[in-house]
Amino acid sequence: MPNPFHLAVQVRDIEEARGFYGKLLGCAEGRSSDSWVDFDLYGHQFVCHLNPDLGSASDNLHRNAVDGHGVPVPHFGVVLDMPAWEALVDRLTRAGVRFEIEPYIRFRGEPGEQATMFFLDPSGNALEFKAFRDIEGQLFAT
Repeated sequence: MPNPFHLAVQVRDIEEARGFYGKLLGCAEGRSSDSWVDFDLYGHQFVCHLNPDLGSASDNLHRNAVDGHGVPVPHFGVVLDMPAWEALVDRLTRAGVRFEIEPYIRFRGEPGEQATMFFLDPSGNALEFKAFRDIEGQLFAT
C-alpha cells in the first residue's frame, strides 16, 4: 500500500460532516469523539475537527486562475481512475451538489490532461477530485 496521507480540517457540525463524507461520499468512519471524526477517504486518513465558530463557506477561499477557471484555494481531494471519477460525478449530480467548477476535461490535448471538478463541503472546505486516463504517465507530466 502506498503511504496514505493524513489531513485534518475544521467543520462546523460533526453530524453534518458525517452526512456529507460518510453518506454522500461513501467514506467509512473510523474512530471518533464528540469533537472529531476519522474517515477513510479513498484509503487516506481524513479527520473532521469540530469548530462551531467556523465562518461562512466563502470566508477563507482565495481563487486562482487555472485553465480559465477560478480554482478555490486551499482545496484538497483525491486522484481517481476515470471510471471512479465518472461514478462520483454521477453520485454528486444525482444528490444535487452545487459545483464550484463543473466537471470537465482540463488541459485537453496537452500533457497532464485531466478530468476535474470542484465543490464545497457544508462547512466550506473546497474539494477537487480529478482523474487521468493514465495516472502514472500523466500525473506529473510537463
